[in-house]
Amino acid sequence: MFKYKQVLVIRNDLGMSCGKIAAQVAHAAVSLYEIAKKTRTHKKWLKNWIKEGQKKVVVKTRNEQELLALYEKGKKLKLPVILIQDRGLTEVPPGTVTALGIGPAPEEEVDKVTKKLPLL
Repeated sequence: MFKYKQVLVIRNDLGMSCGKIAAQVAHAAVSLYEIAKKTRTHKKWLKNWIKEGQKKVVVKTRNEQELLALYEKGKKLKLPVILIQDRGLTEVPPGTVTALGIGPAPEEEVDKVTKKLPLL
């Protein structure tokens, strides 16, 4: 059983292709790794998450407003969080917020933010 996870949240209202979604999820996952290396608590969570096999869950949200609310909730809980903004080279305008990444962190903490979201 996993004790740590990373959740990647995609905006469902943008109509992004599967490839675009995969790229946004990858941006979030890599960015979160870099963020988690910077603080003692997050570094410990990162190490344990890697040992367990790096559980990742991809879920969806209805719109930017909901995504931003989840981001704020994650920040208040002191979780590693990142908003991904697209450069606008392909499917969405420059600066569009496409995704949110949370974790790696203890599963019960991440669930306080994302548990009710449907899988992508």
